[in-house]
Amino acid sequence: MLNVNITGLDKLQRELEEAQRGCQSLNGTIATIKFNPADPNSVKEAIRKMEAAVDSKIAPYRGNMLVSQMGKAMKEAYRAEIIKRSKTAQE
Repeated sequence: MLNVNITGLDKLQRELEEAQRGCQSLNGTIATIKFNPADPNSVKEAIRKMEAAVDSKIAPYRGNMLVSQMGKAMKEAYRAEIIKRSKTAQE
């Protein structure tokens, strides 16, 4: 008879539950950012504010790799959207 002992499931379950709460914190409006798309400094400031807003939302879940990856992906997507809107407005 083979006796198998699986450990770490409690930790995994806690991390997944925390990730779910982190995901819920990123749902909805994170921030309202206004900027001048023709002004590079305004665009940079908009990106900085957006990244700070995402970081603020996920701060309680710091250390959770899943939440960290979600936050990073959201910041990249929002940064790309801000830059896209800036380029579109300048055309």
